[in-house]
Amino acid sequence: MEARILRIYLDDVMLDMAQRGEFGFVARVTKAFEGIGFRVELRRNSFQERLKSAGRNGYSLFLMDDPFHPKSLTMRKSYYFPFWRIEATPKRWEFEVAKKIFHPAEIDTDIALNWVGNWRKWLFKQGPENAERTGLIYVALQGKLLEHRSFQSMSPIDMIAEVQARAGDKRILLGLHPGEDYSDEERATLDAIAANDPRVTVQTGGMEEALRVCDFVITQNSAAALSGFFFEKPAILFGECDFHHQMPRVSQLGVDVAWRQLESTPPAYAEYLYWFVALNSIKADVEGEAEAKILATCKRFGWDV
Repeated sequence: MEARILRIYLDDVMLDMAQRGEFGFVARVTKAFEGIGFRVELRRNSFQERLKSAGRNGYSLFLMDDPFHPKSLTMRKSYYFPFWRIEATPKRWEFEVAKKIFHPAEIDTDIALNWVGNWRKWLFKQGPENAERTGLIYVALQGKLLEHRSFQSMSPIDMIAEVQARAGDKRILLGLHPGEDYSDEERATLDAIAANDPRVTVQTGGMEEALRVCDFVITQNSAAALSGFFFEKPAILFGECDFHHQMPRVSQLGVDVAWRQLESTPPAYAEYLYWFVALNSIKADVEGEAEAKILATCKRFGWDV
């Protein structure tokens, strides 16, 4: 039997919040494990500390880092506070929910609509209520624009070219992530694209307004595509992720078929958001239920709890 110790590894900011009792999900995890006789330790995260965790008795929980040994798991916000996940991999496209099948008919539409109505006001104020389609394609970009990574069907720059080839008269907004640090080469490449195509504009941030006015979203796997569902805007994914169930994926369909599906098959927006966020994550502010789900999830992944 494994020692009844749980170590939670956090960066300096999150560790300070957790020690002050201001990291709600960590507080729930702590309460859940202490409630079954575990000692819970909050640890400062570093590469060396994570390596040492493999040789220590007890279990390890990392914040977004790779749970690289059998006694470790990772936790990650499920896009919107206070929803969280505990997973056995850092790769979103390998999360438990990514492997599930979504059946819209199994979801109570009235419950879903009520849930989405409440949460979209909380998350985006009046934006979704004033959503419109203005002939704009919103291309939500992330990092490493010139690289073709393993979870992508092509590089982000090649994705932009595919959009240009199919956009027709629509305008194209290339949205840079405000948290990314783009290289001079990446910036120059985007500037050249915009200079040679009058339909193209490059902008940093401004996601909510872009979602309000766009026709649809194109991205590798940016959460902007999921947020777009609150605005009833469909999306195409050029990469793999956990919220793929109602979005055509280029890896599965090719660009042409994915584009046709985007224009012909509306997603079940409310039902999907309710299923993905509310029914397939841990809501940290629900006392009792959150602790039970935390322990059940860890047990499902093989922990002796």
